[in-house]
Amino acid sequence: MPIDPFSLVSPPLFTAADIRAIDRQWAGSHPALSLMERAGAATAELAGMLASESGDPILILIGPGNNGGDALVAARLLAARGCRVAAVSRADPAHLPPDAARAWAAWRESGGTVLADMPPSQRFSLVIDGLFGVGLQRDIGGEDARWIAQANALTCPKLALDVPSGLDADSGRVCGCALRADHTLTFIGLKPGLLTADGPDYAGELHLDLLGVDPAALPAPSGFALTQLESRHRLPARARNSHKGLFGHIGIIGGGSGMVGACLIAGRAALRQGAGSVTLGTLDERIVVDYLEPRLMLAAPETLVDAPLGGLAIGPGLGQGPRARALLEAALAAPCPLVLDADALNLLAGDPGLAERVARRDRPTLLTPHPGEAARLLGANSAGIQANRIEAARQLSALYRAHVALKGAGTVIVHPDGRYAINTSGGPWLAQAGSGDRLSGMLAALLGQGMPAADALEAAVWLHGTSGP
Repeated sequence: MPIDPFSLVSPPLFTAADIRAIDRQWAGSHPALSLMERAGAATAELAGMLASESGDPILILIGPGNNGGDALVAARLLAARGCRVAAVSRADPAHLPPDAARAWAAWRESGGTVLADMPPSQRFSLVIDGLFGVGLQRDIGGEDARWIAQANALTCPKLALDVPSGLDADSGRVCGCALRADHTLTFIGLKPGLLTADGPDYAGELHLDLLGVDPAALPAPSGFALTQLESRHRLPARARNSHKGLFGHIGIIGGGSGMVGACLIAGRAALRQGAGSVTLGTLDERIVVDYLEPRLMLAAPETLVDAPLGGLAIGPGLGQGPRARALLEAALAAPCPLVLDADALNLLAGDPGLAERVARRDRPTLLTPHPGEAARLLGANSAGIQANRIEAARQLSALYRAHVALKGAGTVIVHPDGRYAINTSGGPWLAQAGSGDRLSGMLAALLGQGMPAADALEAAVWLHGTSGP
C-alpha cells in the first residue's frame, strides 16, 4: 500500500547502488517472491485512483529495463480490471533483464499488445512512466526524448515509477530531459534525487511503497530525509525559575557599510529563536540601536570576538576588506561553536591559510553556503555544484572538518562523520535577499542554547523552511 513518505520520521535515503544491492539480496533470499510483481501491483492500485474518469486509455511507456518490467506488470493488472491500456515500447524483448522478460511474456500471454510509437492525437486518462528508473547513466536523447516531450505536453495526470525518467536518482540532476510527473511512486525507499536540485520540480507528489520489504532488513543508509523534527532537535522546556543567562549570549559579526541590514536580520532571528541575549558587532559604527528590535545590543566587533559567548556567527554583510579578514581570523580562534556564512565564506575561498585554520578548529564549525559560495570554496562553478549537491556538500565537510548546509531546493546537510540529510521544508519563497542571514541567526541561537551542532543545523534548516517568507 503506497504511503505518504512525509508522514514518516527521518525516512532513509537509498542510492541507486543501494537499491540494486537490495534487489540482489531479496532475489537470493526470496526466489519465489518477485518484487517486480509487487511493484506492478502497487502501480496498478495507485493508477486506478489517479486516472481521470474520461474513459480514455491509460498510456504506459515501457523502457528496456526493470522499470519497464514494473510498468508491464501494471499494464497486465490494469487490463485485467477492465481498463483500456495503450502499452508503448521500443525495447527488444530478447535483451530484457530476466524479470522484465518474464513480465513482457506474461503481458503478451494475457493478450496484451505493444505499440512501437505513441498513438498520435489520442487522449489519455493517465500516463505511466516506466521508461527509465534508478539505473539511468546517460543523457536522454533521440526517440526517448521525443516521447518524454510528447508525454509532458499531455494534459492528463502523469505517474512516474521510482523516479521520473531522465532524473538522476542520486543527485536530482536532469539528464538531458526528464518527464514532469504529477505523482511519483517510488519503491523500497526514497531516493536522494527526488528531494534536491531538480527533483522536487519533476517528481510531483511522492508516494512510497516498501513492497513488503522489512525496513529492519535494509542496509543502514548514510542519509535520511528531514521530514519533521525529532526529539533531539528540540530544546528542553524552560523552567519557570529561569533567566536570560541560561539561554546563551551569542554574537553576530558583519554589517559593513551599506549591508547593515543583513546583520540586523540575523540578530532579530536569533532573538525570535530564543537566544538569551544577542550582541551585534557591526563594522558600520554609525549604527547604535535597532529601533525595530531594541533588545539587540551592539559592540565593536573586535571586542565581540574575544567575549565569552555560547555561539558566534560571522559573515552577514561582512564585506571582504582587510578589517573583515582580520575579524574572521580572530573569530576562528573563538572557543565556541562558529557559524560561517556569506562573506566569511568568500574570504575563506580566497585564502588557503584561513581555510587551513578552519579545519584545525577544536570547536564545532558550521558552514551555510549557497551554490555560488560553495563553488568558490571548491574552485568549481555553480552548475557543477548543482549537478551533484550531495557530493559537493560532502567535499566541503571533509575539507573544512565542518558541519555543512548547502542551501537550495532540498538543502543538503552533511556532518563531519559522513552522515547527511536532505531537508524537505521550505520552498521558492526563501529565494530572496536576507533569507540566509535569518538562517544564520536561528542557527547561532540554537547553538547558544546548548543544542549539539549537528542537531542545531538540522533543526535550524527545517525551522527556517517552515517559517514562511
